[in-house]
Amino acid sequence: MLVESLVKETVELQGFRVLTVTKADDGLEAELAPDRRYAPRCGGCGRCSRYRDTRTARRFRHVPLWWIDVHLIYAPRRVICEHCGGIHVEALPWVSGKRQFTRALMVTLATWARVLTWQQVAALFHCSWSTVAAAVDEAAAYGLAHHDLSGVTHIGIDEISRKRGHVYVTNVYDLKSRRLLWSGEGRAKETLEGFFDWLGKERAEQLEGVCCDMWQPYIDVIKARASKAVLVFDKFHIVQHLTQAVDQVRRDEIREKGKDHKELMAKTRYLWLKNPWNLTDQQQTRLSELEHLNLKINRACLLKDTFREFWEYTRPG
Repeated sequence: MLVESLVKETVELQGFRVLTVTKADDGLEAELAPDRRYAPRCGGCGRCSRYRDTRTARRFRHVPLWWIDVHLIYAPRRVICEHCGGIHVEALPWVSGKRQFTRALMVTLATWARVLTWQQVAALFHCSWSTVAAAVDEAAAYGLAHHDLSGVTHIGIDEISRKRGHVYVTNVYDLKSRRLLWSGEGRAKETLEGFFDWLGKERAEQLEGVCCDMWQPYIDVIKARASKAVLVFDKFHIVQHLTQAVDQVRRDEIREKGKDHKELMAKTRYLWLKNPWNLTDQQQTRLSELEHLNLKINRACLLKDTFREFWEYTRPG
């Protein structure tokens, strides 16, 4: 297969054609030209328009071919559009706006950026970090603009810390398709309000279930904007609150019972917090001893209370 054919297979070229592919100092250069069988289309509205003039040639970075850099060279035309009015640069189907890379390269960089750091992707494709960042932004904007939200009925809301200093990002997921729907800076009430503004009132009323943590600002927004949905707290945060409560009880017991009890309970924190099947043999033995001791104390206290009640009942007068 000729290199020209490979370019045609990887670039949307309806209305255009590949003139030549030549070897340059930094890789391959594919020169494109208009296909005279098609009228140029307006870059604003996409409709057929009347040719006005031709601009200087532009260079577009394309997906590498066997790790050889590929660039598309094309001189875009300007058209006079009778539909939206004014003079516009023609629509170029292989590029978005004024980007210097093709849509195919955008998808490639954004896909690799899901599994590698942006610096590694930039080194792999011989481009700058800013090019990878722009490709990810372009892919995210395209995804948001073409989201199909018709079947979204159950969502999950969670926040992640993206760097030190409690800098949070709120993410909203479609729990059925397991995809990210929306992401916003912060974890405040206004952040989640932004999601529901983006989702729209009609789609919010279609929600049947919402899963989130026990963060009160989230709860308030969900009750106000998705009142028909069932609110569910996720298992992770429920278990987290339970383990914190268990640990607080241990601390209170140590503080109330004094020094002897503190020595008895030394180094036992994770005995109470770990799952039984995750305990080591030594930890299981230690926990059994504490449980046996606790049972003896409870029996002694119960016997003591029984004798007290009996004495009060049989005491004369």
